[in-house]
Amino acid sequence: MASILEKVLRVGEGRVLRRLEQYAKAINALEEDFSQLTDEELKNETVVLRERYSNGESLDDLLPEAFAAVREASTRTLGLRHFDVQLMGGAALHLGNIAEMKTGEGKTLVATTAAYLNAITSRGVHIITVNDYLASYQSELMGRVFRALGMTTGCILSGQTPAQRHDQYLADITYGTNNEFGFDYLRDNMAWQAADMVQRGHYYAIVDEVDSILIDEARTPLIISGPASGEANRWFTEFASLTKRLVPEVDFEVDEKKRTVGVLEPGIEKVEDYLGIDNLYESANTPLISFLNNAIKANALFKKDKDYVVMNGEVLIVDEHTGRILMGRRYNEGIHQAIEAKEGVAVKAENQTLATVTLQNYFRLYSKLSGMTGTAETEAAEFMSTYKLGVVSIPTNKPMKRIDQSDLVYKNEESKFGQVVEDIVGRHEKGQPVLVGTTSVEKSEYLSRLLAKRGVRHEVLNAKNHAREAAIVAQAGRLGSVTVATNMAGRGTDVMLGGNAEFLAVAEMNAKGLSPIETPDEYETEWDDVFAGVKAKVSEEAEKVVEAGGLYVLGTERHESRRIDNQLRGRSGRQGDPGESRFYLSLTDDLMRLFNAGAAESLMSRQGVPDDMAIESKVVSRAIRSAQSQVEGRNAEIRKNVLKYDDVLNRQREAIYGDRRHILEGDDLHERTQRFLEDVIDEVLTVHTGEGNGDDWDFDALWTELKTLYPVGITIDEVISEAGNRGRINRDFMRREILSDAKVAYQKREGTLGSPAMRELERRVVLSVIDRRWREHLYEMDYLKDGIGLRAMAQRDPLVEYQREGFAMFQQMMGQIREETVGFLFNLEVEVNQAPDAVAAPVVVAKGLTPGEDSGADKLSYTAPSDSGGVEVRNQRGQIQQAATDRARRAETDANAGDAPAAETAAPAGPPRRGAFGQRDSGTPAVPVNRAERRAQGKK
Repeated sequence: MASILEKVLRVGEGRVLRRLEQYAKAINALEEDFSQLTDEELKNETVVLRERYSNGESLDDLLPEAFAAVREASTRTLGLRHFDVQLMGGAALHLGNIAEMKTGEGKTLVATTAAYLNAITSRGVHIITVNDYLASYQSELMGRVFRALGMTTGCILSGQTPAQRHDQYLADITYGTNNEFGFDYLRDNMAWQAADMVQRGHYYAIVDEVDSILIDEARTPLIISGPASGEANRWFTEFASLTKRLVPEVDFEVDEKKRTVGVLEPGIEKVEDYLGIDNLYESANTPLISFLNNAIKANALFKKDKDYVVMNGEVLIVDEHTGRILMGRRYNEGIHQAIEAKEGVAVKAENQTLATVTLQNYFRLYSKLSGMTGTAETEAAEFMSTYKLGVVSIPTNKPMKRIDQSDLVYKNEESKFGQVVEDIVGRHEKGQPVLVGTTSVEKSEYLSRLLAKRGVRHEVLNAKNHAREAAIVAQAGRLGSVTVATNMAGRGTDVMLGGNAEFLAVAEMNAKGLSPIETPDEYETEWDDVFAGVKAKVSEEAEKVVEAGGLYVLGTERHESRRIDNQLRGRSGRQGDPGESRFYLSLTDDLMRLFNAGAAESLMSRQGVPDDMAIESKVVSRAIRSAQSQVEGRNAEIRKNVLKYDDVLNRQREAIYGDRRHILEGDDLHERTQRFLEDVIDEVLTVHTGEGNGDDWDFDALWTELKTLYPVGITIDEVISEAGNRGRINRDFMRREILSDAKVAYQKREGTLGSPAMRELERRVVLSVIDRRWREHLYEMDYLKDGIGLRAMAQRDPLVEYQREGFAMFQQMMGQIREETVGFLFNLEVEVNQAPDAVAAPVVVAKGLTPGEDSGADKLSYTAPSDSGGVEVRNQRGQIQQAATDRARRAETDANAGDAPAAETAAPAGPPRRGAFGQRDSGTPAVPVNRAERRAQGKK
């Protein structure tokens, strides 16, 4: 079905390519004219194009001149002239497509054309890359092209201050990672002043390695969170100890394919006996189930040195796709804490969500979106359905000469790696460069040891030494080099035969102390000579590498995704270079083991194939394709599910964030607060005057509640006297009287504080209440989503239930915002200090409204998506300190007290006495309270 859909989506692709070719011809026709311009005239082209745009010409009309200007600027500054296919790729980006261009076709240079054209609008263009290194490197290198055209370039990096980030966003073109852009969006919507916001909107984005960012990383949302409570951490240690007593397939079962675990009845009995509880599945014990499942997952599904490593007393995640250590990232939903407890290192506090957005919904904010990658065809349907992005395959500049050999399959891993080493040694001896791809840190180190025994000099590029990864990959095409890389580590850096001249030239310029940012003029003066010298050396070596057969890419295992395999293969054969690729497999590889390689195994057994002999079989190839399709289908469903649920929250988020932005931009809130006052009084009257007339109402209860909202100035007797008697009082009469009294009280409050101070108080109160209630709403929505799957057991659609209950919770939150706002405006203790400048507004100090004033949390955590389900913690950049809500604290207290009710005192009152984790304390009561005791009494 997917292949049919992909074919349908590619209908009309020829028409698009013809349009792109027409653009390329128009640009080529202008090349000679632009080559004759002086540097100053070339820079002035930007002024001319911006003037034409402001006079009504469209960007499509300006495309030929803009692209011709960029090509000329690149030729002069970098010595790199855009090929026609690169111009076509740039036009595809401008038209809002994904340009699928093979590895080595110069995608970084392609982005400059579309970025420059769209920056003519002066609305800001964002170029999204996969890591900070590439963002910094590309912004400096391509910044030289933009600077030659009179445009500015910025770069968003982790660790920058808000002021620095604000300046970077003001640039015409800004580079950065998806995480940095997304977190800035969330932080902007937590700001208390408009001046604290750094982004200036979402006009146009170009996403480099678009499949990695919009597909692979789309399963996990961006989350900003703050510590909720440290008490829960004790549970992780307790359950880590408990889980060691459980026996796989007896007490619990594991499905590695689906990454799930299930506790069996014997296991439930052991847990209940250990904790001293009667029923694990009682509602009071619900939090314990999560701790138990996480502890079992940590032991059964997460493997040390494959999924994570332990360094310096910390559990560090290893990215399953790249093999790099993801510094600062943490698994979410308590998994990371469970692994820490398993490994016996310090367990760090769980966090509460303060702001969140999925990458899908973040990138939908842009008016126009486009992307580049070498491998998008397999995900064309998802790009169209989720992002409305078409995929356009751009032809290669030169014909592809790489030879992709058939897979070789061995009986076991030992035999496979033995043959891998023999292959590498043979090619190394003749000088052919070899790039080896492994699927884990463990495998790369194992292969490294085997190569060392054979005396083969090599570089290892994996999670434990990734600091030099770009430099290592850039030189992986040199004569006789052997590079062992974990999956796609170093993605984004070209492997060129003989070495990457551009990378070497930049390194040499840095060694001379020259920088394109600090010393731009000296840099441009020196660049041509340095680049020419390096290029000559590289070209000489490249000829020898070509004679040896070009770059040989060797995969030691098939990845779950076909795209990752294609990316590894794509390292070889760039720009018409010769090359070769091959995958070595074994029947014990994870993919084969998880997705039933029985057919291949029986085939090898029947034919009596020796361990060190490989087979090439269509049966095996089909099994691999089937396994990969299953995994890709599963992951696509996960992403679709994440998006469906986030769409519910996204509509609510847009409403709240829209409100906040209007408040920060200076909207007068007086009318809104008056509506709040009317709504709140209506709600109170609805509760207390539902039916009948004054004779049936409890006036005392009504007045008691009104006094919690505002200083009531009218008495019950006065209202009755005004009406004549209680029986003549109806709801409308009561509403008029109370609303009139409340508005008089509000005017008195404003008279006391002064109008300017009252407007500032309104702004701060509304912001504070919205933020606090929104945080609590996110917390409750998290809990709703965690448990909503159980509704399926009652024959209800979990998504429909989530939508219905989520909407009801949102409506309830809005009512709470109105009520709290009114209460604060009337009752908050306020101090007004006159500003030193007579023109400036007075300084309002309101207790309880300063961000973080009532919070014990001094850190925020920044949770970023990764294919391994990791989260990113950036405490050093948290500006707003927030406490856990009362709801969060109550939930944590309930969890730690087991099935005991929450109480003010340290220990729950009344028998039976429990330990910190619910175990029976000394002094066993006579009444049996768990299965073991009941069984023992039954035997007696």
